[in-house]
Amino acid sequence: MNFLANRRVFRPQWRRRLPWALAAWLLAAPAPAAQDERQVDPSELRSLSIEELMEVEVTSASRRIERYSQTSASLTVVTNEDIRRSGVRSLPEALRLANSLHVARVDSRTWAISARGFNISTANKMLVMIDGRTVYTPVFSGVFWDVQDLPLDDVDRIEIIRGPGASLWGANAVNGVINIVTRSARDTQGGLVTAGAGTEERGFADVRHGGALGERTWYRVYGKYRYIDALALAAGGSAEDPLRTAQGGFRVDGDLSDRDAFTVQGDVYGGVIGELAREDTDVDGGNLLGRWSRRFSDVSSMELQVYWDRSSRIVPNQFIENRRDTWDLDFQHRLPVGQRHDVLWGVGYRVSSDDLDNAPQIVWEPTERTIELFSAFGQDEIALVPDRLRLTLGSKFEVHESTGLEVQPNIRLTWTPDDRKTFWGSVSRAVREPTRIDEDVRFLVGPVVFLQGSRDFESETVLAYEVGYRHQPRPAASVEIAAFYNVYDNLRSQEPPGNGAPFPITLANNLNAETYGAEARFNVQVAPWWRLYNSIAYLHKDLSLDPGSRDPTGGTGEGNDPDYRFTIRSFMDLPGRFELDAWLRHVDELPAPFVPAYTELDLHLGWRMNDRLELALVGQNLLHDQHREFPSPVPKEVQRGVYGKATWRF
Repeated sequence: MNFLANRRVFRPQWRRRLPWALAAWLLAAPAPAAQDERQVDPSELRSLSIEELMEVEVTSASRRIERYSQTSASLTVVTNEDIRRSGVRSLPEALRLANSLHVARVDSRTWAISARGFNISTANKMLVMIDGRTVYTPVFSGVFWDVQDLPLDDVDRIEIIRGPGASLWGANAVNGVINIVTRSARDTQGGLVTAGAGTEERGFADVRHGGALGERTWYRVYGKYRYIDALALAAGGSAEDPLRTAQGGFRVDGDLSDRDAFTVQGDVYGGVIGELAREDTDVDGGNLLGRWSRRFSDVSSMELQVYWDRSSRIVPNQFIENRRDTWDLDFQHRLPVGQRHDVLWGVGYRVSSDDLDNAPQIVWEPTERTIELFSAFGQDEIALVPDRLRLTLGSKFEVHESTGLEVQPNIRLTWTPDDRKTFWGSVSRAVREPTRIDEDVRFLVGPVVFLQGSRDFESETVLAYEVGYRHQPRPAASVEIAAFYNVYDNLRSQEPPGNGAPFPITLANNLNAETYGAEARFNVQVAPWWRLYNSIAYLHKDLSLDPGSRDPTGGTGEGNDPDYRFTIRSFMDLPGRFELDAWLRHVDELPAPFVPAYTELDLHLGWRMNDRLELALVGQNLLHDQHREFPSPVPKEVQRGVYGKATWRF
């Protein structure tokens, strides 16, 4: 449902300038004398070989470190090198590198992002984390992507799980989990400046400095600015929705002892977003996170994390969120039990409070609300045959104030006949819990309520089945294939009153669905200087309503998904320290509302002049003057763009 497709906010002048001033202070603050300062080695920028990619360590699938090649889940890893050589400039664009995700741009700052179906501009079935900090909003269980921004040079990798991850990560990990992992401060020593400009990327600059605080503690501070041009109207002319944002932050990593480590990090941001024939939108916020971990042995550890997040978004005469504060506490403990059991358990508490104002078109009842979520999880990985066959049993237990106890179990069997092959199969259950829109909203046309939430709204559920296979037939090639079948119940429906009147329509849980599909990836190192990455995804979806439902939409408002997508990426390392990279992608048509299929091409030409200076020329969406990717009330289209970039390391 596209209730928040057009969001607008304003801010008093002092609150508008505060994040910018804080970001400037972080950059201007004098750095302590650095000890053991390590300059970034330009050789670290080289592309990983196929064999090295298979050995990348990941954490999202099991909440512990494991090799990607032996992960028993449909997992895609987008590396820092993938991001750099693709030429993308934002996290949503970087997620497009994972073809298993349907990523569509709605306007200059709104993105529809989901896996395995049910993609809308307020997509609500993907759990998104940045360094362990969950970033979804309880307004609609989705992500405001315009304020999720980071210096992309500091992103170590993005791990994308397709399929439920709720047994470990909890509610809203229905169709997948996105975990954005930034680099340790220890690995970002020295200075970095990135700046560029172009036709659509009108101007951007990132500044970062890292140093040491003694022998066992490292830090970095950063600031960034970005100005994105407006999209185009389908009939021609500007959509008048440019995006201007600034952000600053810091990270400190240290070793308290040989067994104990800590991380403290935070960000502040502010931005102004243009609107067609309306006042500009203004957003601001910040976050602070602390993490402590202790390692008892190679197979036993514990971790405690706490974070606070504040955000504000006000849409004049439409959506007014004066403040949202979120506190989150998470603890986990891993320990071996006997010779065959690897046990992981944990508890968590999350509380989010808001202060909303009513507007002529949208009314909230109540305007202030605090939502608490208590959780616990347990998982046992059982080695049926050591190093070859393992069974994983686990479940997440959550208590939500609206729906009570939710149980989200998972059973998974993994077979690794040798170090180059992994087979897996799983059955899991996940839920999406009610949001403010589901329960508390009233949409008005004049004095008439035409759509309203309901406190009887229940959690949406999915029962998911998956099988997969990952193989590295030779060091220079790898393949992964996964097939899935999902059964959804209690999905959101729109029910008119039973008295024959057209309004008010009430949100209910009378929609069901079945989806099935397959995803395949094939990577090959054609030559030491040339790598190819290919992937294809197919999805089929059937919707049905409960007997007695009168939903006139038939559920089509809950997702607009292409049947298939494919992508081909080519990385070439040329003589003279040049790089030439191409990215061809195709997205099938969207059925309702109809959006035509499109094929686009991006090119990246890079030149490392020396060990410190790198230049790049990037062309994006080169095959068409403009194209549409997702429906919106006022059709907006993405334009062809070219920009230049320089990166200096010192």
